[in-house]
Amino acid sequence: MVNFLKIKELRYIPRWLVFFIDIAIVSFSTLTTYLLLKNLHVKINFIEYFDEDFLVLIVVNVLFMLSFKTYAGIIRHSTFFDFFRILWSSGSVLIVLLGLNFISESALERSMYPYPAIFLLFFISIFLMFFFRMITKQFFSVFIGPENNFSKVRIAVVGVEGESVSLANAIIHNPGHAYQLAGFFSARSDSKKAMLLGRKIYNKKELLKNNHLTDRFDAVLIREMMTRSEMEGWTAFALDKGLKIFKAPDIRKIKESTLVGSIRPLQIEDLLDRAPIEIESGEVKSCHFNKSILVTGGAGSIGSEIVRQVARLDSSLIVVVDQAESPLHELKVELLEKFPDQNFKFVLADISNHYRLEKLFDEYRFSIVYHAAAYKHVPLIEDNPHEAIFVNIGGTKNLALLSRQYNVDCFVMVSTDKAVNPTNVMGASKRAAELFVQSLQNCPDNTTKFITTRFGNVLGSNGSVIPHFKRQIEKGGPVTITHPDIIRYFMTIPEACELVLQAGTMGQGGEIYVFDMGKPIKILDLAKRMIKLSGYTPDVDVKIDFIGLRPGEKLYEELLTDNSTTIPTHHEKILISRDPVMEFEDIEILCKQIMRAAIKKDSLQVVKILKIIVPEFKSNNSEFEILDKIPEHEVCQ
Repeated sequence: MVNFLKIKELRYIPRWLVFFIDIAIVSFSTLTTYLLLKNLHVKINFIEYFDEDFLVLIVVNVLFMLSFKTYAGIIRHSTFFDFFRILWSSGSVLIVLLGLNFISESALERSMYPYPAIFLLFFISIFLMFFFRMITKQFFSVFIGPENNFSKVRIAVVGVEGESVSLANAIIHNPGHAYQLAGFFSARSDSKKAMLLGRKIYNKKELLKNNHLTDRFDAVLIREMMTRSEMEGWTAFALDKGLKIFKAPDIRKIKESTLVGSIRPLQIEDLLDRAPIEIESGEVKSCHFNKSILVTGGAGSIGSEIVRQVARLDSSLIVVVDQAESPLHELKVELLEKFPDQNFKFVLADISNHYRLEKLFDEYRFSIVYHAAAYKHVPLIEDNPHEAIFVNIGGTKNLALLSRQYNVDCFVMVSTDKAVNPTNVMGASKRAAELFVQSLQNCPDNTTKFITTRFGNVLGSNGSVIPHFKRQIEKGGPVTITHPDIIRYFMTIPEACELVLQAGTMGQGGEIYVFDMGKPIKILDLAKRMIKLSGYTPDVDVKIDFIGLRPGEKLYEELLTDNSTTIPTHHEKILISRDPVMEFEDIEILCKQIMRAAIKKDSLQVVKILKIIVPEFKSNNSEFEILDKIPEHEVCQ
């Protein structure tokens, strides 16, 4: 019993043992060949030189075994690649033995080996060596494999095309991973009752009719290159049958050895209806090449991705500024490992500190500034409006004025769709920052190109609803939604940052670039889909609670103000928004007034002045709604 348990713990046969077994097989094959030919009464004339010839035979075999590494593969995972190694090795031995025979006949007038013996030895040795590998593979499968398979995910690969077959092969040949190939799912009717790689192909209609068939599977594996409708269809099918859903990467973009390890659970981001964005990478790279770049808010979700993308553009220096110590340190560790040849400077600083920023501008003489630092959580800012003034308005003002003073080539501000017809302090503060940045464009002696980019929610950002829902689902619920009809635009972090970089290369300055966010998504539908993807049933396993709109929150976001018009650009995903602007002198006076009110922490006065700067700012579900009821002439006093 103890010995059997030790066998069960065996994971592979050592290479040195395989090597000596192969030598033993060649020796046995030689003896078998001799006895077989002798019993068949074939004339053998090398018995008197048997010792010398046998030694040469073994040495030649050993040399080619070492050359072709016939022993190198893991026996329990043997494939036809191992068979070809054996074939090349034995074939080379065959050629050498024929050559030795030719030399021996010419010099000694005798053959070292009978020709029938050479060819018979060739076939017998190949057969026995490959047979040994197949028997060993079967042994591991019977005695060791089943116990391990209990803990594996029984997975069905969707499709029977070349890419699906490649994925299935990778799963078969990588048994060390957590997946066991249990079959194929196909929508094609001609594949019914067919077999592929020894596994059955199940037709989708058959699976829909017979629920018991899906009991044989734990999950389905879909491909990166599926069409949106195919992915939606198979996702709906799997969720309906209670199967987990995994997604494989594009096999053309990844090494075969890492293919199975790159399989991951399907994410909600994979199902959003977003077409891929194409960026004019040549133009973007030329604008950043050998330039000194500043990224504020560099440790945040947007700022850090801008840094990662700029790090691929051969800039001379990237200065990353953030006031959050731990995230900045984590980003530093990541970037120094990923981009060892890029010159970085990580600065712990508050953008509301003008003197701290001026030292950086003076020392590093930036060519491009990406301003992503901002306070963005609507309810928090509604309770602390003065902080939004210090950072979102005051910090932006500091950076923009220093960019003009130090002749920065391009200043790109990252704004938000909440700045459009704002209903909260956060959105209004960002709109005020937009107005200040725009006002600098036409100032005398200005050489800086001031650009503003405006987009909606980004998936996976620190303030995004998706990671919040994930945490709630992991805890078993409930998932909290403010309103059943609330909708939002979504964009992934990488594509948002790609468009930010692209927008920085466009225009003459003063523009507000609006990104095409695709179709808006109902948050309730998003929550239900995420619950299903996690293997639960909405309102049964995980409850959904509606908690009411938060202070300053809207049912829907907008990308354009009521008074704005749009102009298309050469990039189909980027539009120019023509919004009302302010003269620098006017907004400068108002910014000074609002900063004084913020220093006094006079929240009502702060919001009152903010409503003067941004007339379309109408508070919603907020204590500041009272200010909207005051006559306009009193607000302006």
